[in-house]
Amino acid sequence: MENQWGENEPGLPRIAVSATREIANRMDEFCLLLAGARDRVILKSAPDADHLAHLVALGFELPHILTPVAQDPQLTVTEDVLADPGLLKELGTLVPSPVLWPHGVSEREERVAELAGLRLAGPSAQVCKTVNGKTYSREVASTLGLRQPRGWICRSVDELHSAVAEAGELLDRGGTVVAKDSYGVSGKGLLVLSERTSLERVARKIARRAERSGDDRVNMVIETWVAKQTNLNYQFTVDQDSAVTFDFVREAVTDAGVHKGHRIPARLDDAQRAELAEASRLIGARLHSDGYFGPVGVDAMVDPDGGLYPIVEINARNNMSTYQERVRERWIQQGRVALATQYPVTLRGRLPFARLADLLQDLLLAPGTPAGLIVNNYATVNAAEHRLQDDGPRTFDGRLYGIVVADSDDRLASLDQQIAARVAALTEENRHGR
Repeated sequence: MENQWGENEPGLPRIAVSATREIANRMDEFCLLLAGARDRVILKSAPDADHLAHLVALGFELPHILTPVAQDPQLTVTEDVLADPGLLKELGTLVPSPVLWPHGVSEREERVAELAGLRLAGPSAQVCKTVNGKTYSREVASTLGLRQPRGWICRSVDELHSAVAEAGELLDRGGTVVAKDSYGVSGKGLLVLSERTSLERVARKIARRAERSGDDRVNMVIETWVAKQTNLNYQFTVDQDSAVTFDFVREAVTDAGVHKGHRIPARLDDAQRAELAEASRLIGARLHSDGYFGPVGVDAMVDPDGGLYPIVEINARNNMSTYQERVRERWIQQGRVALATQYPVTLRGRLPFARLADLLQDLLLAPGTPAGLIVNNYATVNAAEHRLQDDGPRTFDGRLYGIVVADSDDRLASLDQQIAARVAALTEENRHGR
């Protein structure tokens, strides 16, 4: 969905192709803990039965699961559904007729709704694309007077050259800037630069591309890199009647600009929370005036003095934290803390959930235990298994997603370290063929 928004958008030069598409495409399984017992969830393939048992044992009522007749690891679940006329027909005969609530709306999700005769739980793909651009986020912050890093919107080669000239002066004084594709996702389409020559080199590549194509459009922003204490992600919901509801705020855990998870609850004071709630009201009103309604996640920052940058980027769609809310309601009550995170793993073959449970043993949360790991997505562990071929690689990479729950920060850190160590040991075992 995000990739479709970015199609044909002239941003930063493409340097490399992501090797983790299969994993990203299996994030569909997060929906298991978003939906309820009366809902239906479409997944690329049936979940591991022992993983479902793990969730049921923890008290979660799971939805009915629908799957396409076949799934291509290189395609999203939406693309798999579009390739399955039988499933599209089945969706159109469900009673009562459901509303389709995708992660976000692109033209492909619109097509599924059209072919299945379903109503979309959101605005049009064009509206969603517009409000999810990073250029839109900067414009909104400027219009509303919300604090943001100094920066420049670049919509043409001329605007890019002008921005580079001004940003270059900052770089000459020892500063740092970040160049962002308007539709870059999860650290992709982002360059952190500390030298004028590096920024000018990027600008020259973009200018040459424009000369070859005869199209001088650019869709990116350049911003100063500012000191920060904490990354935040907060969510609010805009309804069709323009009411804005502040839902929650989480501390975002990132690594080199790539989202890794959340710390729950966020360690903020009442004044900071009130400022974010007011920012939600203002941003939500602007989004509604531009035709958007639905969930909105906003990335924000806390500076070293405790001041807020309340709008770094708007993500007008479901966010990773959206899929964690049922876990928070059931397991992360007053006095408890949690870390929603991921653990990289390398495997030589499919890893059944039962084998993982044996590996983690006492570290998995179970009924009656005060702390442990809730696995909220298991499909991403084995998503790239198809890469194992007779003449291909002997291992593949996966990710284990989970939420570590504890009654103190010290216990939380200890559990996270123990889980990471056992998963790392499994990776070493597989890399060396033991």
